[in-house]
Amino acid sequence: MFSIPENFLNSIQTPHSGYHWDGSSRRFFEGWYYRVTLPDIGQTFAFMYSIEDPIGGKPYSGGAAQVLGPEDEYLCRTFPHVNKFWASRDMLALGHWGKTNLQIPPFYLLPSEFEYHIQQGYQATNTLNQGIISDPSTGNYCRWQYKIKPIYGWGNQNSIQQSTAGWLSFLQIFEPGWQILMAHGLASGFIDWNGKIYEFTDFPAYGEKNWGGTFPQKWFWLNCNYFDDTPDLALTAGGGKRGVLWWMESVAMIGIHYQGKFYEFVPWNSQVNWDIQSWGRWQMEAKNSNYQVELRGITNLLGTPLRAPTNQGLIFCCRDTMQGKLVLELRELTGSKSKIILKTQSNLCGLEIGGDGWENIWKSS
Repeated sequence: MFSIPENFLNSIQTPHSGYHWDGSSRRFFEGWYYRVTLPDIGQTFAFMYSIEDPIGGKPYSGGAAQVLGPEDEYLCRTFPHVNKFWASRDMLALGHWGKTNLQIPPFYLLPSEFEYHIQQGYQATNTLNQGIISDPSTGNYCRWQYKIKPIYGWGNQNSIQQSTAGWLSFLQIFEPGWQILMAHGLASGFIDWNGKIYEFTDFPAYGEKNWGGTFPQKWFWLNCNYFDDTPDLALTAGGGKRGVLWWMESVAMIGIHYQGKFYEFVPWNSQVNWDIQSWGRWQMEAKNSNYQVELRGITNLLGTPLRAPTNQGLIFCCRDTMQGKLVLELRELTGSKSKIILKTQSNLCGLEIGGDGWENIWKSS
């Protein structure tokens, strides 16, 4: 009843898949993000889980589950009891119980047992995402259960997977840490959104996480793994002002998985530039010795405010849409010549800005 499935170890697993808290009382958070894209109706569901100061007894100790649903609608439920949260240090597996009839320490449940015993809460692994939350003030709710078949982690297919922030991310130097857990996968199951049930088979899925004791001052993010005419393609890009020991630095990266190959543009192998408006336009370009990429994301939608862990706890400090327009162009460089590898677009790109200091356009220098 409480064992973790054997197929965990047979799936793609990236570095940093396990839970990072070391048991200390220092300020700490960890957050996980799961996304399912429903291209047949042009919508996305995003599930965001977080835990703060899990030692308990601190001003911001507790957890939460947030869902960004159709038309960028939003639902949130907090879970104040940290002793009802569980996570594996060795693999991607976590959960938080709210209302339940079980009087035992929390752990992974078979999906049927979870559905029977848990009235509020969630559990998630690299092959499953399941939960139910509701807003007591409105009665709005979301119930979900879907299986995941990972296709790309973070790196070349059938190769050792990479740390998104490089090998130094294993040290407590750069905070927060960031890891794309699954750049692309296929999800099958259902989501019940306020009584409307969405059923799907082999639809695009995505997962990432972050963790640490300090928080980025400012950041931006782009994510898309469904494109109009280009299957087997996944993009994640982002940047931010993060802590490095006792100073702050601005960094950005672009990662593309396409036809089994990983195209990585990061500060230690590429020149990465960005031009991000306070809302509405995200432009990035990057170049290394072999490849060049250009991204342009735009939206006319207002976006939805989301909560994120900060030094003041879980508060509204970022804005997202899952219906952004994206144009991507990737070129191969040979001497003074360049050849287009792919040029494609999507209307289902996730776009985000977060933090402070968005009064003006943010350009790289």
